[in-house]
Amino acid sequence: MPTTQATELVKVVVSLVNGEPAFNYLNSEGQQYDGDVTVTQAETITYQLIDDTGRGLKFASAGFLTPFDGVIDSVEVSSDGMQLQMIDTDQTPGTTKFQFILTNNNNSLMLISPDPQVKNEPK
Repeated sequence: MPTTQATELVKVVVSLVNGEPAFNYLNSEGQQYDGDVTVTQAETITYQLIDDTGRGLKFASAGFLTPFDGVIDSVEVSSDGMQLQMIDTDQTPGTTKFQFILTNNNNSLMLISPDPQVKNEPK
């Protein structure tokens, strides 16, 4: 997977609460937060999936509400589906909202996350 100038790691923890998927986000220090990322320079945002559901979740992709806004330049998923990288050259100011799309081992249905966002603040 390509890397740019800086990197940021976000852990995406998916668990089951009363049988329903729940998403939590951990920063690189392991602290829980809302999952939003603010970018101030070109970087690769790496999302690492932690599947606490026992359902064999894997990243399939990310879906964007505004895929042509230029905030995120590209998305790549690792071959094992456990990491998703967003390449952001931080050339376009603004905020983009997206949802992770995940597959599972139980059926052919896709799981969609709540919408974290990336905000570009070019210098």
